[in-house]
Amino acid sequence: MRQRLRRPGLLHRRVTHRATIVLSLAAFAAGCSDPGTAPAANDGSSSAAASSSSGDGSSSTATTAVDSSGGASTGTDDGGSSSTTGEPPAPWAWDLPPGFPEPYVPAQNPMSVEKVELGRHLFYDLRLSGNGTQSCASCHDQARGFADALPTPQGSTGSALARNSMGLTNSVYSYPLTWANPNLVDLEHQILVPLFGEFPIELGAVGHEDEILQRLRDEPVYGPLFEAAFPERDDPFSFDAVRDALACFTRTLISGDSPYDRFVYGDGELSESALRGMNLFFSEAVECHHCHGSFNFSMSVKHANTVFDPQAFHNTGLYNVGGTGAYPLGNEGLYESTALDTDRGRFRAPTLRNVAVSGPYMHDGSIATLEEVLDTYAAGGRNVTEGPFAGDGRANPYKSGFVGGFEMSPQDRDDLLAFLHSLTDETFLGDPRFADPWP
Repeated sequence: MRQRLRRPGLLHRRVTHRATIVLSLAAFAAGCSDPGTAPAANDGSSSAAASSSSGDGSSSTATTAVDSSGGASTGTDDGGSSSTTGEPPAPWAWDLPPGFPEPYVPAQNPMSVEKVELGRHLFYDLRLSGNGTQSCASCHDQARGFADALPTPQGSTGSALARNSMGLTNSVYSYPLTWANPNLVDLEHQILVPLFGEFPIELGAVGHEDEILQRLRDEPVYGPLFEAAFPERDDPFSFDAVRDALACFTRTLISGDSPYDRFVYGDGELSESALRGMNLFFSEAVECHHCHGSFNFSMSVKHANTVFDPQAFHNTGLYNVGGTGAYPLGNEGLYESTALDTDRGRFRAPTLRNVAVSGPYMHDGSIATLEEVLDTYAAGGRNVTEGPFAGDGRANPYKSGFVGGFEMSPQDRDDLLAFLHSLTDETFLGDPRFADPWP
């Protein structure tokens, strides 16, 4: 007889959640930035004034404000002059995996089929970078859960970024969106950081705004796509439109068809090893689920029905520079936003969905394999014995109480690995709806 999941709070039945987001052109025309979710560093306009590294907002500053012409914003996006000639975009209908709640979508940027398709083209387009050498997909590869294979990436001009490219799997549910910036809580603001961030440069659009928009106008494919996505605008080519289309596409990157999901909600099977690993994962013996719980295997989750601030950050004992509790300068986590010593080394726990293909791991990509990740947590942190970051992270005074270490036999290790591999969604990794549309 098949062993069933016994963890309280999970439903062992087929459930289908389907919600329809109906377009509101009036809401869109009122402005694309959502005052209800705008970061504290922003004023509710379409400008970005947040720090970032790998889109994190920690070591780069994006200060460019954009409007329909690609120039300085006056504070609100009025959507351009109204037009009565365009057909309204088709309403978006979510087709969600069992057990997944309806995503939160800002009222000022409602979903539509046309915006999603435009966003997919922009996501894979090198023309979106200042020098035409990188796209969003350069650091977010579908086959890797929209992460990449590097410890930390390089920007389009060769600038080194401080943080690992976080996978975009289920980013529609992530809150906040980055490793450690508590102010970047919606995709519309986050997307401006890799576009316009300067320290370090990522896509490097600053100073190339008009050039980039002209490249897009010159591509015959884009005319119909922009017009269909934003029919209420006389001139739909703008960075506001680019931002909103990219946000809509990114919100569709939902993964929920792994062997684990089919086991819990359908008729799928897990190996005996994966079942043992699942029970261990959700046990108090190893305490993984305290930071990697919920349907998304992360406790930092926001959806349409969220009623409280779900931000959660953790110090996992990776560093303890000089025995002071410090992390490497410029990569100190939540501390960079709060200046509180207790926030040193605290980072958001990302989703574990597709984790087997999204390495290397941790905020700085400093652990190469899942095996090493498990060994580090079993040890209660990492002891760096030499170099500029030497110090015993296991003794970090700000380390999370959930990272106390645990006994792990070779069989336990293999079982936990088998369970983590059961979170790989091969359908998602090869889904043509998310693939590069360019020939």
